[in-house]
Amino acid sequence: MIRKIVLCGVVAATLMSNSASAVVVDLELQLLADVSGSVDNTEYALQLGGYESAFRSSDVIDAIESGTVGSIAVQYIEWSGSTQQFVAVDWFNIFDATSSNTFADMLAGVSRSYTGNTAVGSAINFGLPLFNNGYEGIRSVMDVSGDGATNIGDNTFDAREAALAGGVDAINGITIGNSASLTSWYENNVVGGPDGFVTNAVSFTDFSDAIEDKLIREIAAPKPVAEPSNLAILSFGLLALARVYRRKVVQ
Repeated sequence: MIRKIVLCGVVAATLMSNSASAVVVDLELQLLADVSGSVDNTEYALQLGGYESAFRSSDVIDAIESGTVGSIAVQYIEWSGSTQQFVAVDWFNIFDATSSNTFADMLAGVSRSYTGNTAVGSAINFGLPLFNNGYEGIRSVMDVSGDGATNIGDNTFDAREAALAGGVDAINGITIGNSASLTSWYENNVVGGPDGFVTNAVSFTDFSDAIEDKLIREIAAPKPVAEPSNLAILSFGLLALARVYRRKVVQ
């Protein structure tokens, strides 16, 4: 037990030190949206509208506010070919309904960046260094949407492994279209980390509901299992950290 108390103290001290120069959040969430040529303009509008609608959802907002800190940082990137990646909405702190709707408003103002080939690996490699962003997330997640497998650019499997080695906790996927083979390809090449997963939107029309469910799952932190004898210690430590985090977020 003494060792666990010391470890909790080290973690607390580290996070408090980091919070002096970075905004502490529950989650750094990077949205990587496929805008390759297989996505027509109607489908593009449905995909972008799905992201926008999700961040206006009271269920998503409740999930954000229910975190230890009660805030997340989100970035929206559009990608297509090997050199076609664009930060359409940069990292933004969401901590209540107003800030979530503001992020949705920014998404509503986005115009399509590209149309071309499908370079999932290049998109992942582009996104990785952007986690050096002024936020300190308890978790960091890449969220990759797509309606097709890589046909150009960097090797996707290698990019996934590099992202995980570089500190990303999980890479999740949302496949679009009724293709079991695409979902399997995402599972084998894109999804990574202990909590990584892939979900499917059967069509772009279904994307809004699918991405909302996916975001809620990503935002909800995994619940730690504590030994009964240490539960009080952990509860006290988490409460103290939560207070430190929340003070930093509202500054």
